[in-house]
Amino acid sequence: MTARVDVLGLPDPNVRGDFYDGVVLKRGIAWVLDVALIFIVAMLLVPFTAFTAVFFLPAFMVFVGFIYRWVTIARGSSTWGMRIAGVELRQMDGSPMNGASAFMHTLGYSVSFAVFPLQLISVAMMLMTERKQGLTDHLIGTAALNRRL
Repeated sequence: MTARVDVLGLPDPNVRGDFYDGVVLKRGIAWVLDVALIFIVAMLLVPFTAFTAVFFLPAFMVFVGFIYRWVTIARGSSTWGMRIAGVELRQMDGSPMNGASAFMHTLGYSVSFAVFPLQLISVAMMLMTERKQGLTDHLIGTAALNRRL
């Protein structure tokens, strides 16, 4: 039996399923951790806005969250929540995320979060696809994998 060579460069889920085992649950845990961290960071930044951010706190948290996700994914191919949960993002060719791909992933996440039906579709796709990819992952060709040790 020969192993299927994957054109994308991402591990083949039929041959290396260990890269995708438990990823959906880990992404959920990472999301909760990231939301908590974004809230803490936003609260720490509020005094630096002369407390005006209190009046538009949800929008301020979206802004802080966008910057947080973009920077952490660009620097380490995962957010801090993902790192704690043991998950990392990879591009189509299997390489780590860079600034541009991190920006696109964060933008896609933000749009799907803002348009709730897209978020539902994304979660359903994570549960049903071989590589456990959400909507944004499918559109830009990324996948969340169990972190390599």
